[in-house]
Amino acid sequence: MARLGEKELFLLDMDGTIYLDRDLFPWTIPFLGAVRAGGGRYRFLTNNSSKSADDYIRKLAVMGIRAEREHFVTSVDALIADLQSRPPYRLCYAFGTESFKGQLRSAGIPVTDRREDAVECLIIGFDTELTFQKLEDACILLGRGVDFIAANPDWVCPTWYGSVPDCGSVCEMLFRATGRRPRVIGKPQPAMARLAMERAGVAPEKTVMIGDRLYTDIAAGVNAGIDTAFVLSGEGTLADLESSEVEPTWVFEDIAALHRAWEEERAEKSAGGAAGETGP
Repeated sequence: MARLGEKELFLLDMDGTIYLDRDLFPWTIPFLGAVRAGGGRYRFLTNNSSKSADDYIRKLAVMGIRAEREHFVTSVDALIADLQSRPPYRLCYAFGTESFKGQLRSAGIPVTDRREDAVECLIIGFDTELTFQKLEDACILLGRGVDFIAANPDWVCPTWYGSVPDCGSVCEMLFRATGRRPRVIGKPQPAMARLAMERAGVAPEKTVMIGDRLYTDIAAGVNAGIDTAFVLSGEGTLADLESSEVEPTWVFEDIAALHRAWEEERAEKSAGGAAGETGP
């Protein structure tokens, strides 16, 4: 039986899990502090490919959370690792934000935002700078038969006023226009979780994936072979559990409830150990 109190590495989704848009949930900082105080570690795993880790460091700093580059594993990190593990493309069309393109270039991936004949692959991310020109370029390139890779499959990105179309929705538009679907790298694929565990040096049985979406966050944990905690503070609802084939290990109202459960199990374990030491 899985024990939450034995977890040492917490893989945290961000939007909808520790904050919503620009509003930090009040339970986030106490939870992160408790993890550090208990000798554990956390990593922020985000499918949002429109921003870099540096962007997130600045965003969290405004919210009162001090973070370093090592605390983040993004879908772009996993995308870069995937591209670097394969024979290199001569040129890739980067369909995304300037930040997205900059991250790829910094990693040595040859990218362009023009539909040149040399393009061999279309790489798409969550694009908050979307234009019709990019959609047209993508349709032309996909019609030519170039490879098609998506950083993440999310349908929507939550905001303070509701949701906006994310990378998955744009990929669906392109599928309707061209009949082509991408190979997806980010959650629900296991690459990000595995990369986080590898970098932290923590075994799967000591790791838990926490998120507010069954079809990305929780599925990624399941696919990576680790326990999962589904929180109801973002997009996901209890009704989703009834229609989804993805089953989380635990379900919590929010990270505050998860925090309490983790502390209770740790206290029980400590009490049990103390009783054993003083017993006959």
